Amino acid sequence: MHCALCIEIEAQELNCNLTINTPQIEGTNKQVFETLENDLETFMNSYRWTDLIYADNEKIDCNIMIVVSNVEDDKFTCELQVQASRPVYGSSYTTNLLNVRDQEFVFTYKEFDPIDINRSTYESNLTAVMAYYAYLIIGFDLDSYSRLGGQSAFATAEQIVNMCQSRSDENESKGWRMELGSQRNRYSIISNIMDDRFKPLREFYYEYHRLALDNMATNVDNARAKIAEQISVLRDLNRQNPSAPFILTFLDAKNDELINIFAKRGLSDEKKLVHEVLTAVNPTLSNRYDEILK
Repeated sequence: MHCALCIEIEAQELNCNLTINTPQIEGTNKQVFETLENDLETFMNSYRWTDLIYADNEKIDCNIMIVVSNVEDDKFTCELQVQASRPVYGSSYTTNLLNVRDQEFVFTYKEFDPIDINRSTYESNLTAVMAYYAYLIIGFDLDSYSRLGGQSAFATAEQIVNMCQSRSDENESKGWRMELGSQRNRYSIISNIMDDRFKPLREFYYEYHRLALDNMATNVDNARAKIAEQISVLRDLNRQNPSAPFILTFLDAKNDELINIFAKRGLSDEKKLVHEVLTAVNPTLSNRYDEILK
């Protein structure tokens, strides 16, 4: 009994730094934002999201920034930025796992409201969104260490989406359902991840991190070649699913890193292939990808 209690206390998965910014809010009691910030960060770091056991040095580093644009009658209209990273084996380098911007975050909150989860209803949109991103972060972290290792966490994120699509508040339901012109919302990202058509991208995600990045300290040329060898999966998937949210989410996290890995180093054939794939998949950043060929 005592050991089980120890696991319950020590097994939390996240090392989350949460901040709330209110640049557009004037004449409001700022104490409510400080209370919410402190309580939310404590919630994210103390809640046990899975049955997995994490040592302190294994917790997943993540940053969540909530930018509040409006507060009216205890209803908060916000934008959310979620980032997560993990260390690369044999180095002091950390790599981005996730970098997502969520522009449809609306919730109701009064100062000192308890922050907790009812898993059967996810009644609070605030904690539902937090839980969704907790499971997304954990899923990507697990996928980076073992092939399709994040399946259970992603499945839970999908369940949250399914439960939250029919919220009575129209504004709170945004982001949870398929919407025209909203390609990278919560619904579309997890729908892609759980779609078998995108399994090759999840497998590439594992190969990229575990078989390439984690081996760079011992053989950087082989690691770079491994990425170049597999990166065509992005182009192949994009041809079948143009501008798919999962593909763009992967690149949001990896654009800078890919440019740094191949710019001014590597074989010319590798550089040419990586440049060709990235430009085809995300032409809006073609100028930045040109750095790879220099």
